[in-house]
Amino acid sequence: MSEANFVNDEESARPADEARGPGRRLHGAIAHKLGTAILSGKYAPGDILSGEVAFAEELQVSRSAYREAIQVLSAKGLVASRPKAGTRVLPRERWNLLDPEVLGWAFAGEPDIEFVRSLFELRAIVEPAAARLAAQRRDKNDLKAMKDALAAMRRHTLTTEAGRAADRDFHNAILQATRNDALLVLSASIGAAVNWTTQFKQRARALPRNPIPDHVRVYDAIAAGDAAAAAEAMNVLVDLALEDTRSAMEKK
Repeated sequence: MSEANFVNDEESARPADEARGPGRRLHGAIAHKLGTAILSGKYAPGDILSGEVAFAEELQVSRSAYREAIQVLSAKGLVASRPKAGTRVLPRERWNLLDPEVLGWAFAGEPDIEFVRSLFELRAIVEPAAARLAAQRRDKNDLKAMKDALAAMRRHTLTTEAGRAADRDFHNAILQATRNDALLVLSASIGAAVNWTTQFKQRARALPRNPIPDHVRVYDAIAAGDAAAAAEAMNVLVDLALEDTRSAMEKK
C-alpha cells in the first residue's frame, strides 16, 4: 500500500472537519490506525509495538512518519517509548480518554459498554450543572447561539454530520453560557462525546426516537431563567441518550 493510499483509506473514516494539510495527514493516519488498535484492545497495556522499521515496511511509509505518529500517541498517554526497550502501551488509567481524538479512536471500533457508560456518567455530572448555571448567567448572544443550533439540528437532522455539528454547538453554547473557565475546558470533550455516541447509536438502525424535543426543553428552561428546570431537563436528556445508546449496543 502506498503512502497516498494509506492516508486516503484512513481519512475515509474521519469526520469532514478533521481534514489536515498534506504534511500532517500521513502521521495522523498512522496515529489513527494505532490508536484505534489500542482502544479496541488489539494492543493491550504492556504490549510492545512493532519497531519503526518493521512497521514502516509493513505499511510502506517513512520511518519519520511513524515516529511522529508515536509522538502523538505518547502525548495522549497511550504509549511510552524508550531507547532499546521499544514502544510500550501504557496502562489504561494513563490514557487521556477525554481527548477528542482518543474518543474518536474508541468509537472507530466497537466501544466497551462500560466506557460508554462512563462517558454518560461524566455528562450526567457536568451538563445538568452547566445548564443550571447557564440559566442564571446566559445573555442574548448565548440564547441566539442555542436557538441557531436547534434550528440547524431540525434542518439537517442528527443523521448528518451537519446536524451532529449543530448538536455539538448546542451543548457548547450551554457550557459557554456558564461563564466558568474550568467548565469550558471540557467543551471539546463533551462535544466529542455527544458526536460519537450519536453516530454510534445510529450505525445499525435509525435513531429510536427524535431527541430534538429534549434539547428544546433544555433551551426553554434556560431561556426562562429557570435553573432547576434547566438542570432537570438536561438530566433527562442525558439519561434518554444513554438508554438509546445502550439499546443500540444490545441489538448489534
